[in-house]
Formats: sequence, C-alpha cells, structure tokens
Amino acid sequence: MILHELNAFLRLSAVLNYQLSAKTIDWNNIINIILGPKSLPAESKSILITVLEYLSKVYGKKKRRLGPLSILHPLRSTALLAHVTDHPTLLNLMTILLHDNFEDIKPRHFEIKNWLKFDAKFQNFLKMIPETDQWFLIERLSWLTKTPNETYYHYIGRLLNQSKNSPEVVRVKLADRLDNTLDMRIEYQDPLQKVDFFEIIFQMLFSNTFKGYQPDIPHPPPALLNGAQRLYQLFKNTVLMSLIRQKNAAHGDQEANIIFQYLARASMREAQRIALHIFGYHEHDASKTRQLLIDTMNYVQAGGIDSITPPIPEQRLDGLFVSTFDEIKRNLREQKLSELYSDKPLMIQTSVAFIVIFLSFINDPNYYVKGISEEGVKPETK
Repeated sequence: MILHELNAFLRLSAVLNYQLSAKTIDWNNIINIILGPKSLPAESKSILITVLEYLSKVYGKKKRRLGPLSILHPLRSTALLAHVTDHPTLLNLMTILLHDNFEDIKPRHFEIKNWLKFDAKFQNFLKMIPETDQWFLIERLSWLTKTPNETYYHYIGRLLNQSKNSPEVVRVKLADRLDNTLDMRIEYQDPLQKVDFFEIIFQMLFSNTFKGYQPDIPHPPPALLNGAQRLYQLFKNTVLMSLIRQKNAAHGDQEANIIFQYLARASMREAQRIALHIFGYHEHDASKTRQLLIDTMNYVQAGGIDSITPPIPEQRLDGLFVSTFDEIKRNLREQKLSELYSDKPLMIQTSVAFIVIFLSFINDPNYYVKGISEEGVKPETK
C-alpha cells in the first residue's frame, strides 16, 4: 500500500467498511487488515479486540463530515502507522486507536447509564495492561487532546514538546493528519489517475497548441468540502510540519520521518487535484492561466513561500496565511474561505504555491515556513 496514494486509501476504507457492515464483526479480520503481514502476540491481540469493541460502542453509527463512519478514522490511522512500523506494540497501537478518545468521547454525548457502561469498559481494558503502560497511555492521550481554549498552534507546540521523551506522539499526529488529508473526498477513483499533472503545467507554460486540460467526466455535484476548505487543511499540515522541523521533533526517528514524507506527498497531490479541477472546469483562458502560473513561479522563486508575509496590494499571495487561513473564529474563517473559493485565479495560485511548499518539505530536510510558531503565524520582521 502506497500511503500517500488516494486510490490505496479508498481501497483500505472500503475493505474496513465492508468488515464493519457485517452483522457480527470479526475483529480479528479488522486487526489483520490494520497490521498487514505483521503480527501481535495472542494476549495483545485479545486486548486489542476489547479496545476495538469499545470504540465500536462509543462511536456507534456516528459519521464524519463527509458521511463515512467515524470509527474508520482511528482504524485507518492505525493501519497507516502500522504500515511503517517494523514491530508494532500493543501500547503504541492503543495510543493511536484511542488518540481522539478524550476529545470525541464525552459524558454529555450519552445517557448516564450508557456513559457509565462505556467508562467501565475503558477502565476494564486499561487494567489489562501493566501499570506503567497504563500511565504512559493516559499521558499520551492527554498530550494528543486539544483543549477547548487552545489554538491549533499552541496545541501542536505543546504536543511536540513531548517528542524527546515520547516520539510516539509525533508519529500518531502525523498519521492522524495523513488520514485527514486523504479523507477529504468521496471518490470512486483518484482524479489524478491517468493524468500527468506536471505535463499539463508544462504544456500550459510552453505550448501554443495546447487546448487546455479537458476532464473525461462532467463537473461533479458540489461537495460538502470545497477546494478552499481543503486548502485550509493543507495549511494545517504546513503548520504541523513547520513546527516539527523547527523543534527537531522527528530527528532520528525513522518512522516519523517516513510518515512526514508521506504527508508531504499526500498534501502536494491534494493541491494538484484542486488546481486540476479549476483548470478543467472553471478557468479555460490559456493566456490568463499561463500568466497566473508565471506570476506564481516568480513569487515562489523570490522566496515568497519561505516565510509568512504581510498583505500587500501588489501581490495577492502575500498575507494569505495571515488574512484568510489564520482566522480563529470558525464562522469568520468559513466566510473568508468562501471568498477565496469564489476567486478562481487566486485559488490556482494558492494551490500551486502549496504544491511548491510541500515539494520544499520533500526536497530540503531543513525547510519550514518561517514565521509559524506555537504562538501563531506572524510576518517575519526584516
């Protein structure tokens, strides 16, 4: 399974969902899908089944934003992380399976009698592992939980500060973001399948005979998550990856670095899908598109993506992180994202800029966007 490929992710989702649809779920099958060719001792497997049964009960038929069952997220995240782990351990598997537990599963979501039953089940499997592991598990889950009054920047900074003593939490957060990045589309196949994105860009820039990108299918129905909202998720990935690089939180950790690279590639490919959609359905003026690409190239080569920039009238990409993506209040941020979505030329430039940002993460082990810190995003003072 190629972790950053959307088609592989869709197959993983389908296989897990098929198992979950059974009248009687065989949790051994779920574990085998998650672990692939790797194995666990029988006792560890038995405990893991208890954890999976707990998750099945507390999530029930709850669904994610686009519609799939909520339980798929911890299952897939665990499979993504297990894929890069040579020897999965029970404690690490429990950590990622339960990484959203304190944030998603709260007493107010249930009737009292059901909450008491679920909490008893949680305490039950907790007692199945050694006391030291119990302590480590609760500590890790606390670090992985964003509190209501925390900004995303502070939450990530606080989490990464634990990386020296517990590198596992960095791997979990990267796997979490990788799953969230791939889970932004309900597709039957990757829009990039059989499409050479960089050839299309080359033709737009250099060929006078190129007729533009022409998709094989009509414009799809409006999605619950539009291109600008997907770009916001790529912004969150940029924040996480920049803070990891700043704090050397994945230094010397092979597993974390592999997932980091997969997240960069998955993010780059999502930015390509967003741009490709606009090329195919919204912006057909070849000369206009060529100029937008040239302007973006000049901006990137001048260092525009190397640091947070203040808004200036002469360059629309300057200040975009500050003015659009950094809005803390959700309703105002959604309004600004809606404005961005309506501005297709700026959507093209933003998507292409993100492609180069993630290519920079891939190409340069020291790259990060300067001006991003656990205090937020601020333009660098010169």
